[in-house]
Amino acid sequence: MKKELATQVNAYLANIGVSYIKLHNLHWNVVGSQFKAAHEYLETLYDALADVLDAIAELLKMNGEAPLASMKGYLSVATIPELESVELDVKSAMQTVLKDMESLRTQASFIREQADKENQFDVVAHMEDDVANYNKTIWFIQSMLK
Repeated sequence: MKKELATQVNAYLANIGVSYIKLHNLHWNVVGSQFKAAHEYLETLYDALADVLDAIAELLKMNGEAPLASMKGYLSVATIPELESVELDVKSAMQTVLKDMESLRTQASFIREQADKENQFDVVAHMEDDVANYNKTIWFIQSMLK
């Protein structure tokens, strides 16, 4: 894996790590009439993102690269912002998640394109799966916000 692609994948890993913590924050602090459904849905999202986090770190390791593995490291390169620990209504929480999922999808799509140019097929396959999963999540959240 070329260094530039490894740097992009590590930045993606960082955004996944920040999103994982952020989803916990939302899970704990969401409020409103649809609290139970949102609370449970947010848990399914962070559980799924834990698997993505692990898979991307392992992808880097399999390609001879060192994955970022600390919040300090994640925050130094992440483009998805942290969220203060405050109560948020369900709509605001879902809008926050939607924005982050769209960002992750965009980032995974870009990495997929770059990896394809480098014939890095393991990265291409991973990113295609991730984009497909983000598409479904985005559809769910958009449907919830109608």
